[in-house]
Amino acid sequence: MILVAVLVLGLALDQVSKLLVLKSLPLGSQIPLVSGLFNLVHVHNKGAAFGLLGGLSVEFTRLFFFATTSLVLGVVGYLWYRLPQQNWQAELGYSLIMAGALGNLIDRVRLGEVVDFLDLYWGRYHWPAFNVADSLVCLGAGWLVWVILTEEKSCHASDPV
Repeated sequence: MILVAVLVLGLALDQVSKLLVLKSLPLGSQIPLVSGLFNLVHVHNKGAAFGLLGGLSVEFTRLFFFATTSLVLGVVGYLWYRLPQQNWQAELGYSLIMAGALGNLIDRVRLGEVVDFLDLYWGRYHWPAFNVADSLVCLGAGWLVWVILTEEKSCHASDPV
């Protein structure tokens, strides 16, 4: 049940936030929100993370990202399906990853690129702009790492000495 709720809420938050950016901010604009740390921007990313593959044709990137995202969604869906009953922690992680992957996939199919608008920086160190979908994937992956590490600890704690 967590999968569906988190997936729908995450996907809705991602798509609504991107729609607001598309309607409210001209492409290339920037609004400082926290001086020296955080801006709201409007940029489009034709490539992968950090603009990788951005110089390739829209048709190729659309096909490439559709195929790779579909593969990732298939693998994550299979792992979720194989989860033991009552493992809500792992289910939450998989749900977040799937919501983020679907959010960016929708952009790529609809627009041929991803809308990014969150801009973090510290002095001259600047993180590439990202969006809610990217955040969901990272949160889900980080959550799964935490779940694996804590499950591993509890397994070792119960081992006889």
